Amino acid sequence: VQLQASGGGLVQTGGSLRLSCAASERATNSYTIAWFRQAPGKERSFVAGTRSSGGTKYYTDSVKGRFTISRDNAKNTWNLQMNSLKPEDTAVYYCAVTTRGLIATTIRWQTEYNYWGQGTQVTVSS
Repeated sequence: VQLQASGGGLVQTGGSLRLSCAASERATNSYTIAWFRQAPGKERSFVAGTRSSGGTKYYTDSVKGRFTISRDNAKNTWNLQMNSLKPEDTAVYYCAVTTRGLIATTIRWQTEYNYWGQGTQVTVSS
């Protein structure tokens, strides 16, 4: 599976961006899809994730209520709607997918993901 992330850019504090991740093949219902990010000087970390079949959506605490992960299985894409952006959201954002159906704890583990997109830069100015 090849992933192509897009939608990053420069935005002011309080603004919005919508990231998209296009997959080269259709995810089955057992897949887990996610977004991670890596800020300058920091390790890559979990942002949001969900099963391709729908159901519970998981978020890191710092983005709850501001970010929304969604999927369009018919188009082989999933999105991250980011609202009320803050300077601390500045990072390179990566989409990822795994053929495993992950749960609340493992969905946050980078090592569980088989495939990664190339990353898209999000910069939030103060």
